Amino acid sequence: MRATPISALQHFLFCPRQCALIHLEQVWVENQYTTEGKNLHERAHSCTDESRPALRITRGMSVSSGELAITGQCDIVEFHHDGRIIPVEYKRGKPKLHRADEVQLCAQALCLEEMMEVALEKGFLYYGEKRRRTEVLFDDELRGLTLQVIEGCAAMFAAGITPRAILAKHCYVCSLKDACMPEATRFNRRSAADWFQDQLQGTELLGDLGD
Repeated sequence: MRATPISALQHFLFCPRQCALIHLEQVWVENQYTTEGKNLHERAHSCTDESRPALRITRGMSVSSGELAITGQCDIVEFHHDGRIIPVEYKRGKPKLHRADEVQLCAQALCLEEMMEVALEKGFLYYGEKRRRTEVLFDDELRGLTLQVIEGCAAMFAAGITPRAILAKHCYVCSLKDACMPEATRFNRRSAADWFQDQLQGTELLGDLGD
């Protein structure tokens, strides 16, 4: 069984079809938000590792879990001298209403726990727009959701089937909107006026795209 990229988990929870288009069909289109997110990750990885009193910072660390069959890369991992290990994931924008970013970070933590044989209590999401960290607790609820997403994503990859397009609010900020064409299925079921109203409402969601 092939390992699931941790980045795919974030895509899957945001939109399973987006995840399949990217990871099964190799479709990718850049827009302002994806470019900003990529640049933020590159800046995080370009800095050298650091050693401070009571703290070592590792950047761009590869992680994996044989048990869960997932693999990926952490933007930053903090190794504290008291034994704490804290992953930090960089994101453009601001905290989201969905939990896709938290699931991605938790999956990194699950890999670190298996690799280091230590329990992780929390990590942080650093959002570029807010320029500050948001604490994420790896509690039972988040761990359970992360395992469900891992299972669902792996099942979709094993089946090799891309889910059909369903128009939703997040479609309006997705860089793959033109390739996905979610309006086609929605337009067949609703009036042109309803479809146009959905587009107007979607403009209010700019900036909520998963990255």
